[in-house]
Amino acid sequence: MATAVVIDGAFFLRRFNKAFPGLDAASADDVAFGVVRLAAFHVSIRLQATPGWFGATGPAQAAQESAELYRIFFYDCPPLTKRIHTPVGRRSINLATTPEARLRLAIHDRLHRTRKVAVRLGRLNDKLSPWRLKPQALDRWQKDGFAQADDDFELDVIQKGVDMRLGLDIAAMAYKRQVNQIVLVAADADFVPPAKLARREGVDIVLDPLGAHAAPDLLQHVDGVRSCRLDVTSLAQGAAS
Repeated sequence: MATAVVIDGAFFLRRFNKAFPGLDAASADDVAFGVVRLAAFHVSIRLQATPGWFGATGPAQAAQESAELYRIFFYDCPPLTKRIHTPVGRRSINLATTPEARLRLAIHDRLHRTRKVAVRLGRLNDKLSPWRLKPQALDRWQKDGFAQADDDFELDVIQKGVDMRLGLDIAAMAYKRQVNQIVLVAADADFVPPAKLARREGVDIVLDPLGAHAAPDLLQHVDGVRSCRLDVTSLAQGAAS
């Protein structure tokens, strides 16, 4: 049985610490290793200490490939890299130099160089005013008076094109009979249409919400739920297991 692992990247990164408590979510190498470990959890891949899986410049840990794994698809957006001003203090911020942006770009670069992983990138919306009010700010204003501060706001960004790319890839794999099974790592009801389409084409859909609560209508249109949670104490120890 050929299996594709389809990962909603933003969701995966939000759940990373809970799914892989022994790995570091701030390390691009650990995140890439977590992606491989996730695939190994669902597909017959035996991790071993031989080079190759992470690419020529990656760590020595690798995986013995299985014909059952078709490909790992990782869907995400590159971070915003423009200059913006904070909403109250009007302080200039270069988003390209923030730790969050650097980490996201490093993760994408590492995954691009990881064997059997295809990275599909959408884009983030580019608003004139990318700020939104934090929910807790209203509570503070009610207690302390209407005194705005930059900490009361957060970036308001929306992914564009990610769901479409994910849906098109699932449809293509189903219609072309490239896989018999798709492991969908997500929890959002937006993925109901591609899941329904693939099931109608005879593809076995396994949902992995990484221990989160999946949308009830998404649960109705999959063939099973199997959540990955691996206590990997370190990158090296995990690869040697």
